[in-house]
Parts: sequence; C-alpha cells; structure tokens
Amino acid sequence: MTFRRRDRTAVALAADVACVLVFCAIGRRSHAEGVTLAGVAETAWPFLTGTALGWLLARAWRRPLALLPTGVVVWAATVVVGMLLRKLTSQGTAPSFIVVASLTTAALLLGWRAIARSFV
Repeated sequence: MTFRRRDRTAVALAADVACVLVFCAIGRRSHAEGVTLAGVAETAWPFLTGTALGWLLARAWRRPLALLPTGVVVWAATVVVGMLLRKLTSQGTAPSFIVVASLTTAALLLGWRAIARSFV
C-alpha cells in the first residue's frame, strides 16, 4: 500500500509530535512528576515549538521521511529551540538533561524515519 504525499506528510508530522509527547511523558514519569495531560503539555510545548520550527526550516513536507536534511533539522530544532524556551521560562536545562534530551529525541525522531524508510 502506498501513501499519497499529503498522507505521508500528515503521518510524518503526527509521528514527530507523538515522539516529542512520548519523550516528555517518559521524562515526567521518570521524575515522578505525574503523567497528566496538562503536565505533559507543559513539558512538551517548548519542544513542540522547536519541532514546528524544524518542519518549517527543513520544508519537511517535501521529504518528510528523509533522515537528511529533514530528520536532522527537525531533531536539532526540537532540542535547541526547546532548551532555549525552557531557559527563557525558568525550566530546567541542566547539562545532563540536555544530553539525555538530545540522545532520546534523536533516537525517536530519527529512529522512526529510519524504520519507515526501510518499508518504503
């Protein structure tokens, strides 16, 4: 079964959003902060803003499954913008958190693309 370009783009965007939400939910749970809709939204908004900017910068709708440049740009924007917004809003940006967030979001945002590309 093949997806039309518009369908592929919508699925890719949904996958990126889901990855960020999973990252934030796991982080909240591991720090015993509670996995509520409001809590996850509070944690996720800086990273989702970065994801949205990454989609615009990479023009991700053109090649939503591509690791390069799409996946890497979306991942980098997610982390950089997410951390900048967290810093500006006095949320945690400890070096260890930056490392964990970078590695985890890379595994999620690049990982699903690598898997999906093996089926296309």
